[in-house]
Amino acid sequence: MTKPQNASGGCLCGNVRYRTDGPLYDLHYCHCRTCQKASGAPAIAGAFLSRDALHFIDGEPKVFRSSPIVERGFCGDCGTYLLYRPLIEEWSDWLIITIASLDNPENYAPKRHYGIESQIPWFDIRDNFPRERYEDGFIDILAKGSQEERKAILDRFGQN
Repeated sequence: MTKPQNASGGCLCGNVRYRTDGPLYDLHYCHCRTCQKASGAPAIAGAFLSRDALHFIDGEPKVFRSSPIVERGFCGDCGTYLLYRPLIEEWSDWLIITIASLDNPENYAPKRHYGIESQIPWFDIRDNFPRERYEDGFIDILAKGSQEERKAILDRFGQN
């Protein structure tokens, strides 16, 4: 199925609504502990999007800084987890929206797994999609590492 160029979505209660102007890319599952804790689920399904392509139509998400390098947006009324926004300069041009918050999530099937080292053992993955590990200290390196250390991680994940 071809992914539509533009999408819309929002939270459970409807107080925060958004639309996108541009493609969603690198559709993935993230199994890292911060995504698990933020969503209350074994993994989140996310899609990358250019920052300037996300527009809030109704309401604005409340924001929580979940690590030194990331803030997450959610509805302040119903708690729906909506977005992941990096705070480091090298990743300042994109963000991730949660696929489940889209009006038509069936059009956006993930094709990769990130943070696989934190996969919960009883959460059985039966696909053959690529699986990426975050190395120890991933967040600390991106927050405080040398330019060379940061570049190595950024290059590895193709977002540099």
